[in-house]
Amino acid sequence: MAATFGVLVGNRGFFPAALARDGREEVLRVLKQEDYGAVCLGPNETKFGVVESFEDARKCADLFKEHRDEIDGVLVTLPNFGDEKAVANTLRLADLGVPVLVHAFPDDPAHMKMGGRRDSFCGKISVCNNLWQYGIRFSLTRQHTVPPTAESFKEDLKTFSATCRIVKGLRGPRVGVIGARPAAFNTVRFSEKLMEHAGISVETMDLSEVLGRVGRLKDDSASVKSKLEGIQGYVSPRGVPAASLLKMAKFGVVVDEWMQANALVGSSVQCWTALEEFFGVVPCTLMSMMSNNLLPSACETDMIGMLAMYILQLASETPSAIVDWNNNYGDDPDKAVIFHCSNLPKHFFDDFQMDFQEIIAASIGKESTFGTVVGRLKSGPLTYCRISTDDLNGRMRAYAGEGEITPDKLESFGGYGVVRIPRLQDLMQFICSNGYEHHVSVNRSHYGRAVIDALANYKGWDVYHHAPTVA
Repeated sequence: MAATFGVLVGNRGFFPAALARDGREEVLRVLKQEDYGAVCLGPNETKFGVVESFEDARKCADLFKEHRDEIDGVLVTLPNFGDEKAVANTLRLADLGVPVLVHAFPDDPAHMKMGGRRDSFCGKISVCNNLWQYGIRFSLTRQHTVPPTAESFKEDLKTFSATCRIVKGLRGPRVGVIGARPAAFNTVRFSEKLMEHAGISVETMDLSEVLGRVGRLKDDSASVKSKLEGIQGYVSPRGVPAASLLKMAKFGVVVDEWMQANALVGSSVQCWTALEEFFGVVPCTLMSMMSNNLLPSACETDMIGMLAMYILQLASETPSAIVDWNNNYGDDPDKAVIFHCSNLPKHFFDDFQMDFQEIIAASIGKESTFGTVVGRLKSGPLTYCRISTDDLNGRMRAYAGEGEITPDKLESFGGYGVVRIPRLQDLMQFICSNGYEHHVSVNRSHYGRAVIDALANYKGWDVYHHAPTVA
């Protein structure tokens, strides 16, 4: 869904007002061409529909407040130097609590005399200084000044929209944990209290309650039949026993009803190895289906890993997965194998099938471990993110970056693929030195900049950006 921006066009009285007038029209035209909504003062409300005084600021703030429920972020654009106090006052008075992108028009070296020069290069610095003084967080375009028609600016809008979606999506989400943490997985411990402090509520349901509700479902009930059809339409179950498929369908019905009743945006499931031992299937296919339908689900009760899946999903509006940083790939220092056994969404595969969980089957038996989805990941862009609750220091923390899923061949079970991450060895040093988990959330996109901006700038979390090169 395209974002809607509150558009604040800055003007400074002793600079050419015609530049502000024309700049406003150009920015609104570009936004319309790119399918973004815009809420902006009109020429009948202030001179040329721009903001250059406290009175203009009040009018613009009132307009923004009137459309509070529509506005995802604010675009501050400076066709000339702009009045820094008017910009800051507008944002303070509107008090929308949304991301702000500051943009400045470039000057033409052939028009540097009064009447043609903008001085937006300088004005942007002054605006940002005032926003900093006012305690208003803001984002910047990649280039200090950039024409609205430039592809670079259109990419800035795309990134900013993703930042807005993340910030909006992290306002009070509710997430669910099914079952207790597997005893062998200390790495997936997390603090519910720190998450609650960050505005994220955790609902829990004991595995015994799930299985109890499953036991009450009749084999021929409409909800079970519908879920079974959904499973069979999602992935070929060839070779999987009918009894296993029925158990999956019932488990899926219970989880779906619980999530809907509690308005949950995502889940994490115990799985290992209670479900296999005492119920007789793995929940991977059901988790894959949920993630593919933009209800991210992580295994081993990795709730905080699911949160990273959700954030990446908000950024790209496509499904995310959770994987292990699992193996080196030969002697290439920038390549690694990512893997899970697996519950990855269909979105990540060219071809996949339902199978049994080979690791657990070795100790429990194949007949009790059907339900994984297996295949090699298709190549393409990659954004990765890991979130962690730092209980010792009472803070939320994360790392994120970009890379690619390569077409390198590999023979494996589960869901697997080879990734290339610039400076991978430095990233692994950072992960190990700072006590991060072996799980990482991934998305087939490039939205690392938006994730970093949303979490570090607007949420105030402790975030490491793994850049391709050392600054």
